Amino acid sequence: MTEAVDLLINARWVVPVDDAESVLEHHAVAVCDGRIHAVLPQHEARTSISARRTVELRDHVLIPGLVNAHTHAAMALLRGIADDLPLMRWLQEAIWPAESRHVSDAFVRDGTLLAAAEMLRGGVTTCNEMYFFPDAAAQAFERMGMRAVLGVTVIDFPTPYAADADDYLRKGLEARDRWRGHPLFEFSIAPHAPYTVSDASLERVASLAAELDCTIHMHVHETAHEVEESLARHGVRPLARLASLGLLGPGFLGVHVVHVDDHDIALLAHHGCSIAHCPTSNMKLASGIAPIAAMHEAGLRIGLGTDGSASNNRLDLFEEMRQAALLAKVAGGDASVLPARSALRMATRDAAEAIGLGGRIGTIEPGKLADLCAVDLGGADMQPCYDPVSHLVYVAGRQQVSHVWVGGEARVEGGVLQLHLDNSELIATASLWQTRIES
Repeated sequence: MTEAVDLLINARWVVPVDDAESVLEHHAVAVCDGRIHAVLPQHEARTSISARRTVELRDHVLIPGLVNAHTHAAMALLRGIADDLPLMRWLQEAIWPAESRHVSDAFVRDGTLLAAAEMLRGGVTTCNEMYFFPDAAAQAFERMGMRAVLGVTVIDFPTPYAADADDYLRKGLEARDRWRGHPLFEFSIAPHAPYTVSDASLERVASLAAELDCTIHMHVHETAHEVEESLARHGVRPLARLASLGLLGPGFLGVHVVHVDDHDIALLAHHGCSIAHCPTSNMKLASGIAPIAAMHEAGLRIGLGTDGSASNNRLDLFEEMRQAALLAKVAGGDASVLPARSALRMATRDAAEAIGLGGRIGTIEPGKLADLCAVDLGGADMQPCYDPVSHLVYVAGRQQVSHVWVGGEARVEGGVLQLHLDNSELIATASLWQTRIES
């Protein structure tokens, strides 16, 4: 007797990102009601599974959907407006002025649509978002059928979205209430950075995060200047300040975390914190190279993020996997540091756990949501292939992504978005905003 399922995917390789670092050849993944029902050899599936639809991926590797541990999706509309500047000049001279003139519900909705399309085509099924107007972002992600953790952004200074920290929290929590229970969304509290949020506001963030049982998502120790400023203003390094205010814990996700010493790393490990590593953004802004090898050795959980398109300028986790692996090797003078399997895990399982969704996504195993990505390794430029995981990190790119599923629903097939949204609409929208921003 056969079991009925909605979808059966037969792949040349299945990489579940499990503890054994398995690479399963000629295996199938059965999907039912949006979840992974079984992972089994194809010859067994032929006799035990009856599927409403079967997808044959003869030259492909099937992996968990990639998880972008940190981004600002709507900033896709600011891609390239402020290149080749260090962080504080980039923020103060270009980004914050542009945002003060243009950020709105419409800006966030349109920018997030553009970003979600880019991420889905590149195999990203979930992102951890930090920006203004979370209602508008949720509307865009819902239209695209993409999973997201939406940040309740907190800053002490006014923007077109809110007047002060209390206003940010009030509006963000109202958005959280409106979208509560939606199958695609969770919320975090996202104070921007130690240098833009006061002690009083941070204490309120810590209290709310504990009360609501949600993650805290925050830039920290991104530049040497940030650390120096904290020592001058507060007498302690930023992470020590956050610890004294009650923010550090298993639900804390520190973004960038570049300029840290052994004590900082030990403090993060002691509190069970997670890291969102954004190697390309760190390089482009000349912020530095995060000591990933030391963090791994300390037992920290590290996910990969892209940051926003204004500082990357791509939302491409294949690029981040490659950059993370190569940077770690050259920084440590050790070619064995951060092997391909570790880089893939940082873009899937570790990132999912870091943003609080490890129980639902990030691996291919029965019971998890069927967020999946297929990568075509059949092209001549992919040959020969001795190790598909090595190819994912060092050879393939997002252009090899052929299929993407979110909760078992096709979002990309044959490299084409399966949504009522085409390139012409996205290009027209981006062009309209470019004209406004340049005027």
